[in-house]
Amino acid sequence: MTVPEPAREPLAIVVMGVSGCGKTSIGERLAERLHLPFLEGDSLHPKANVEKMAAGTPLSDEDRWPWLEAIGVHMRAALENGQGVVVSCSALKKSYRDLLRKATGHRTALVYLEGSKALLSQRMGERTGHFMPVSLLESQLATLENPAGEPLVVTVAIDRSINDIVEAALAGLSRM
Repeated sequence: MTVPEPAREPLAIVVMGVSGCGKTSIGERLAERLHLPFLEGDSLHPKANVEKMAAGTPLSDEDRWPWLEAIGVHMRAALENGQGVVVSCSALKKSYRDLLRKATGHRTALVYLEGSKALLSQRMGERTGHFMPVSLLESQLATLENPAGEPLVVTVAIDRSINDIVEAALAGLSRM
């Protein structure tokens, strides 16, 4: 007799990285492939945060904490309903990621989208209709604490096609 594998608990998957790395595009595709809902983390920013960034002013930790807490509430609600969720969120610092992990009872996986400053600048310069100016990339890179070595992290280089990035992320997530 074969013993069935225990059902895996759903995870909140945070697609993270600095602006321009493709969090939304990759997050939407991951959610589609995994048959999970997708939450655009930027949609939860208070208006004051969006205005501050649009004006070229970096957010402070004090600006980010309520936003991160709101994302955590959404992630926890999905998991409490027995469903995973894919969320786009920069999650630049370990303390931010720890807050999100705590909100989900440590049922959070991270897909870290990593790219060169040149590639990120190019992508940010090519997009239209986004509130985040290229001028803030430097502050985001300075704030970023690489999540390597943290639990449940998949790092994916962004210097390839969206499909290849999604496939690499899925492969990494399947090993968790």
